[in-house]
Amino acid sequence: MLKTRIIAVFLLIIAVTIGLLTYYSSFAGSSISKPFKLGLDLNGGTHLVYKADTSKLSIGEVSVSMLALRDVIEKRVNAFGVGEPIVQVEQGGILGSKEAQQKLIVELPGVTDIDEAIKMIGRTPVLEFQTLSQADKKIVDDKKLEQKEYSIEILKAYKPTGITGRMLERAILEFNNTTMEPTVSLNFNAEGKALFAKVTKENVGNIVGIFLDGNPISEPVVREEIKDGKAVISGSFKLDDAKLLVRDLNYGALPVPIELISTQTVGASLGQSALNGGIKAGVFALIVIGLFLIIWYRLPGLVAVISLGVYTTLMLALFKLIPVTLTAAGIAGFILSIGMAVDANILIFERMKEELKKGKGISEAMHEGFARAWNSIRDSNTSSLITGAILYFFGSTSVITGFALVFTFGVAVSMFTAITASRVFLYAVAPKTTNKLSTFLISNGFTKTIISQSLTK
Repeated sequence: MLKTRIIAVFLLIIAVTIGLLTYYSSFAGSSISKPFKLGLDLNGGTHLVYKADTSKLSIGEVSVSMLALRDVIEKRVNAFGVGEPIVQVEQGGILGSKEAQQKLIVELPGVTDIDEAIKMIGRTPVLEFQTLSQADKKIVDDKKLEQKEYSIEILKAYKPTGITGRMLERAILEFNNTTMEPTVSLNFNAEGKALFAKVTKENVGNIVGIFLDGNPISEPVVREEIKDGKAVISGSFKLDDAKLLVRDLNYGALPVPIELISTQTVGASLGQSALNGGIKAGVFALIVIGLFLIIWYRLPGLVAVISLGVYTTLMLALFKLIPVTLTAAGIAGFILSIGMAVDANILIFERMKEELKKGKGISEAMHEGFARAWNSIRDSNTSSLITGAILYFFGSTSVITGFALVFTFGVAVSMFTAITASRVFLYAVAPKTTNKLSTFLISNGFTKTIISQSLTK
């Protein structure tokens, strides 16, 4: 008994410590400041919709390119420290057809300045390689002298190779060994390496121009086939310009061009209202559930309330440590998981009551209650975990995935608090002897509990 009480006190100290750290880390001036990450609907932010131009892609390439576009934009926004941006692809029109309109949805929590948000996404460069034969080069050179600029007519002389930024693995800033001028080295992935080798082999003596956002930035002449998938952009680069180009390319050369078609700002006042409502709902739920547990289950109910406090503390700490971006749907999942956390305790307490009715002593009834309720708790929580995982991995919107993530964490943590924490706390405070008073405290409801010969032992 003494060992159990020491463990119970130790668990309480750990829970209180975690709770205090979680509380004080919410303040901006704290040395351990780590505020909760709030989603767009709670913290306010910007909602942007882009239309992708997939007209030059085959039907089979559209899906791959859109996923690559999503990853590129997400990396670029992350580089600016935006907390948990949501970037997802949306298709309109006839699914699977080339005419279907491809959209990119970008949500930036905490960024309420639309101009800042657009700048954050930036003019991420569309990188392309195009060829120019020697026959066309003479015409182009003459027109350059005549027009002193790259006209549409000149640009039409170049032929696309199919090599785009989607095939870029990484860009590296380097310096010419002789002139010490900055250059940008490009390394292609397996697909780009094979295509680059083919293009350079077929265009020895011709120009393979490197285009950024439709403008040529380098027009090197191919001297030989390049098999290693590496290219070098050189020219009159300034160091800052070269650094900027490397950054832009590494954070993603867009596989397809995009056009901003819609913007929306979610005000912070709306987010604060939703947040306050969610907090009030959570506190009210905890109070009502706590009162019910204490009134109906008495001593085990009080233990369940303490375990519920441990559960809430652990969940809030996890939200910060992982971190989890809290949305209105996520808070709903958290409140629902509170009920799931209590459900396991109720199963145990009801089983204990049945064992007491059979005439068993308090200690034996508690052991049997936990042992016999475990199978039901395990199966019900496993099915909930499977449901949460399916919702998370197959959910098509951030609302669904946010709810699923918090709900799944809640179910997993509730299994620990219900089986481990509740058991330790209950064993630590359970009466040693079995009599009418102790049986009343340990049973539940208001019906008369049957006590057999165990009282006379």
